[in-house]
Amino acid sequence: MTRPTTLARTAGLLYLALAALGTWAELFVRGGVRVPGDAAATAANIVNHETLLRWGLAADVLMAVVFVFLGLVLQRLLHHVDERAATALLVFVSVGAGSILLNLAFHLGALQVATGPARADGMASLLLELHGYGYTLGGVFFGLWLLPMGYLAWRSPLFPKPMGVLLVIGGFAWVVDPVIAFALPAAPGLVRDVVSAPTWLAEFGLMFYLIIRGVRSPAPADTPAYSS
Repeated sequence: MTRPTTLARTAGLLYLALAALGTWAELFVRGGVRVPGDAAATAANIVNHETLLRWGLAADVLMAVVFVFLGLVLQRLLHHVDERAATALLVFVSVGAGSILLNLAFHLGALQVATGPARADGMASLLLELHGYGYTLGGVFFGLWLLPMGYLAWRSPLFPKPMGVLLVIGGFAWVVDPVIAFALPAAPGLVRDVVSAPTWLAEFGLMFYLIIRGVRSPAPADTPAYSS
């Protein structure tokens, strides 16, 4: 028998690994290579940091795998609350993980073009920029999986109800962000920062709750059965 607290803390640690891998790859690896508006400098950075970029790609591959395992553990933890919602969570997570892997084709393409025999600085810079666009669009599925997760947290005695509400708000914020980014490209950066704030609160709140608290202890009558 697998205890709910064990499942929850496992999910929390997977969530932490996902955040660490994704943050390092996007903000520190690609973020340190891109030079907005300067294709030559971006291509030069790709060449000079080829090994780092390859490790960044590997980190994103691992992130996608960890994301799927996170979905599996959360589905196992919460399937007793609502089987359909738990299945929807796992489907959205799986599609989101797949989109991460597909989007890495742009990352790899930038490496191949910048370091190949027929180097094309503009193309390398464009491919890396397209990866950034794909990363923003992929946020849709990071939002969609939070909607059933929020619903399940609201329904389950294992989580405080405000956590469920925050997750749903964060999920909608994830979906709204790419809409603003592409439909309103002239909008001030502060607008996207404000919209994305609930996503940070929701995801980091859930992650630390799972790691530190695990789950709440439900009343005996509400305790679900967990088989191995």
